[in-house]
Amino acid sequence: MKAAADTVVTFHYALSDEQGQPIESSHGRDPLTVLLGRGGLVPGIEQALLDREAGERFEVVVPPDQGYGERRDDWVQRVPKKYFRDPDHLRVGMQTVLNETGGGARMVTVVKIGSSVIDVDLNHPMAGRTLHFALELTDVRAASEEEVAHGHAHGPGGHHH
Repeated sequence: MKAAADTVVTFHYALSDEQGQPIESSHGRDPLTVLLGRGGLVPGIEQALLDREAGERFEVVVPPDQGYGERRDDWVQRVPKKYFRDPDHLRVGMQTVLNETGGGARMVTVVKIGSSVIDVDLNHPMAGRTLHFALELTDVRAASEEEVAHGHAHGPGGHHH
């Protein structure tokens, strides 16, 4: 079976930067399992997986516009400390979760800490970077009706209810 929208793919990955320095890898852990076509992956990886079959190993270079987007210098925001779970333990350079109005949450990087506010960078840590992935597709299967209805993979490596 070939990977396509509404198929579930399972794969290992190794991510490195522009200089070939390792950033992270799924090797030594469970592989990633994702329902394709539902926004669970950056566009460059999803496109690279399409029409592939289990057992294939390949590399893909993902530019910022197909990864985590271009870095925006104007995405630094000053936020009152009361919006952070444990503001006294935060340090410059740390990543933390910022609860958004409307119930969402977003990962941010601490830029500066004041007495009553914290400046955070809203850019994804990989924004503006060209990413190099080595991928190993270990399984491709048809998604169940329930997975398609829920918009994500279930079972090992996917979402569990």
